Amino acid sequence: MKKIAIVFVTTILFLGGCSFLEDVNSTLNYVDEAREYASEASDFANEAPTLAKQAINDEQALNKFESRLEEMKKDIQEFNKLEAPKVGAELHQNIVDRNEKALNTIDQFLKNIEDGNLDPSMVENTEAFQTLTEINDVIDQINQLNE
Repeated sequence: MKKIAIVFVTTILFLGGCSFLEDVNSTLNYVDEAREYASEASDFANEAPTLAKQAINDEQALNKFESRLEEMKKDIQEFNKLEAPKVGAELHQNIVDRNEKALNTIDQFLKNIEDGNLDPSMVENTEAFQTLTEINDVIDQINQLNE
């Protein structure tokens, strides 16, 4: 009877340890995904205003800008679908909220491009891309989950 109890307790402890390891792996994977996304968002935020200004008078630049907008929109949507670990759920939601603002801006740009109406005043509004830059602040907090 003692042997069965010892095996039972050992099994429970082992399974609990596996769950803990899964949580750790999930957190590490999420942190890696978040870092990669932050890098992409930052790159986009830095290059988008210049591309947008060039796109006003240059058809080739317009096509490139439209492609970058579509790529970033896809990246945002994919990131928003990630399942955050429990310890990072609030931070993930913070990024998702900022992403929604960025998506609205991207959708407005895409609509203006489709309508042949890229508005120079909207291009001048670099705050439109500031949201994506701010994501790095949240990613720094997510990186602390890795420690």
